[in-house]
Amino acid sequence: MRTTPAEWDEKHRRDANCHTDEPATILKELLPLLPVGPALDLACGSGRNALFLARQTGAQQRGVTAVDRSQVALESVERQAIDGGIDISRGTRIEPASKGLHLVAADLEHADIAPGAFSLIVCVRYLERRTFPRMAAALSPGGMLLFETYTKAQLEFAGGPKSPEYLLDAGELDAAFPELETVFYRELRAGQGIASLLARKRSVWQSRVF
Repeated sequence: MRTTPAEWDEKHRRDANCHTDEPATILKELLPLLPVGPALDLACGSGRNALFLARQTGAQQRGVTAVDRSQVALESVERQAIDGGIDISRGTRIEPASKGLHLVAADLEHADIAPGAFSLIVCVRYLERRTFPRMAAALSPGGMLLFETYTKAQLEFAGGPKSPEYLLDAGELDAAFPELETVFYRELRAGQGIASLLARKRSVWQSRVF
């Protein structure tokens, strides 16, 4: 059974004091490999990854678009951004931010994402397979997708989703984006079952060669 926006709002209210400010470990681990340019955080939740990217300075500075279906989550992200001195804006279209953090409330199962618009897409702990083609299409040439979520190995551990609908099969994520070139892939089953992918969209000249 799919969770409604109201249920997500209630979940974020309950978890308000449990959120960590730390971004996903995989994001910090692979940050040196990630391209500069407009970034998109899908199902941003507490905003830990979007805020981390928006705080990057110098060569890594980028506008970040953060999307979630929960207004409660986005209001929390907005407060954190304001407290941190990050430029904030709101909108209804999933498109690049020129600077700071741009928040969009949207149901990702049906929302359009501007094609070829993002240098980086981050999707952590969210699985909706119908969004895969839109993610790949939304990357600009040379852009990268950083994707990490639970596998069915998570059934062996406490916490996390238990419905197979929200769990990856072994090797599924590595084959989920055939139009992208895999840069990094890993599956872990140490305390949790997790698959992590970093993949790049080929540039125009690479597409012509290959």
